[in-house]
Amino acid sequence: MITLLAFTLNLPLAAQAVTQLPVTPYHPEPSIERNVLVPEGVIRYAPTIFPDRITLLPGEDAAHSHQVSWRTDESVKVAVAQLAPALDTPGLHYQAANYLGKTLTLSTSNGDAHHHQVTFDNLEPGRLYAYRVRGGSHAVGDQTEHVAWSEWFQFRTPMAEFAPFSAIYFGDAQNAVKSHFSRVVREAFRTAPEASIMIHAGDLVNSRYGEHDNEWGEWFDAGGWANGMVAQFVTPGNHEYIEHDEGPRTIVPQWETHFPVAVNGPEPLQRSVWYSDYQGVRFISLDSMEAVQSDEMARIQAQWLRQVLSNNPNQWTVVTYHHPMFSVSLGRDNPALRQYWQPVFEEFAVDLVLQGHDHTYGRGQDIASGTSGQLSRKGPMYVVSVAGPKMYLVSDESARFMDATAEELQLFQTLHFTADKLVYQARTVTGELFDAFDLIKYADGSVRVDDKAISRDSPLFLHRCANPNKPRETRCWNGTEVIQP
Repeated sequence: MITLLAFTLNLPLAAQAVTQLPVTPYHPEPSIERNVLVPEGVIRYAPTIFPDRITLLPGEDAAHSHQVSWRTDESVKVAVAQLAPALDTPGLHYQAANYLGKTLTLSTSNGDAHHHQVTFDNLEPGRLYAYRVRGGSHAVGDQTEHVAWSEWFQFRTPMAEFAPFSAIYFGDAQNAVKSHFSRVVREAFRTAPEASIMIHAGDLVNSRYGEHDNEWGEWFDAGGWANGMVAQFVTPGNHEYIEHDEGPRTIVPQWETHFPVAVNGPEPLQRSVWYSDYQGVRFISLDSMEAVQSDEMARIQAQWLRQVLSNNPNQWTVVTYHHPMFSVSLGRDNPALRQYWQPVFEEFAVDLVLQGHDHTYGRGQDIASGTSGQLSRKGPMYVVSVAGPKMYLVSDESARFMDATAEELQLFQTLHFTADKLVYQARTVTGELFDAFDLIKYADGSVRVDDKAISRDSPLFLHRCANPNKPRETRCWNGTEVIQP
C-alpha cells in the first residue's frame, strides 16, 4: 500500500523489500543492431543516482489518482516522490507531501537498475499539481549529503464530470525510435499542446528477441519531459512480447517496471488489460497479443470487457489494442478478435477503436467479411495507424472498402472530445492534415459520422510506397535501415 507521510526535509528511509524480475537475455540480429543510435559496445543508458525514464500514468479514476514510475541505479532502495499543489512561486518543497511506493530490480545490458513506482491518491479533480521523484545521494568527505532529486513536473487532474479535452494517439513507434519517432512526438505536441493524455497502441519498441534496454532508453528519450507531464495510456503489442524456443511469447520485464497501470483488469492480465476514466471518457486497453495466442485469453478479455462496458457512466468510450480487428496490410487477419470482441463493441456502442500492428493507415466502420470488411454505419469507428518508420503495403481489399488508407506516412492523431462531438484528425509528421471525421452523438446515444477525409484525388490520400529498394514484396521499409543508410 502507498503511504502518505508528513513532509520533512530529512525523510528517514526505512528498509524496503525489492522485487527481482527475471530477464530473457538479449540475442541481437544484424537488422536489430541498427535499430538504435547507440554504437555497438557503447553503454549509453546505464542507470545512475539521477532519476530517469519518468512516466505519468492515469489511475482508474484519474480525477483522484495517478501513478508515476522512474529508474535509478541500485543505490536507491526506496521509492519516494513528493507532490504539492502547483504554485506560481519556487517554494514547492514547503507544500510537498512525501509518497512512498515500491521498487523492482531489473538487470539488463545497461546494468542493474532499480525501478520505482508511486501512486498519488486522494487527489482533487481539476487541480494542477507539481511533483518530483527521489534519486540517490552523494557526499564528499564531511560535507552534507546531497539528494539527486528530479526536476519538478506538473500535471492537472481531470474533472470528475465530463468537460472538453484533447488526446493524442500514436500507432507503432517500434523501430529507429529516437532517430525517427521522436519528431512525430514533437510535432504532435506542437499541434496539440493542450493534450491531456497520450495513447500508444502497442509496439512502442522492437524488443521481441530479448530485453533490448537501449530501445527503451530511446523511447523515453523520444518522449522526453512529456512522458512525465502528460498522462500516458499504453497497451502492449507483439513486440512487447519475447519469443521463446518453446511455448507462447511472454511480456518483456520493462513493461511491468515502466508502466504500473491501474490494477483493474482480469486476474491473468492485470499488467496489460486495464481502464481509466478520464473526464467523461473511458479509455480501455486490451491485450491482443494474448488474444491471438490463445482463445481462452480472448474469451477472458471479452467477459471482462462486457462487465466494464455494462457499468460505464462516461460520455465516450475509446478502446485501444494492437492487432487490427480488420487488417489493412497485405496477408494479415485476426479472426479471433472479430469472434470474441467485435460483438461486445457493437452491443455496448463503443465509439472509437485505436489500433496498430499493420504499419499502414486504414480507417472505417467495418462489418466482418474477410480481412477488411464491408463498410456500414454500424459499430465503432476503427483506425489503424503507424508513427515510426517501419512501413508495409495496403491490401487491395482495404483500399477498396475503407474510408481512407495510405502507405509510407508517419502519422499522429489528435482527438478532441466535447459533450456531443468527437473531432478526429490524422496528420503527417510534417503537420499536413491527412484524414478527419467527427462523431456526432445524440441524446439517445446514437452516433452519426461526419466524414471529412481529404479528397480521394489528393496525392496525399493516394500515397503509396515510393521506396525504390523495398526490403520485401510486402514491405516498403523495415525501419531498421534508416539509421545508417
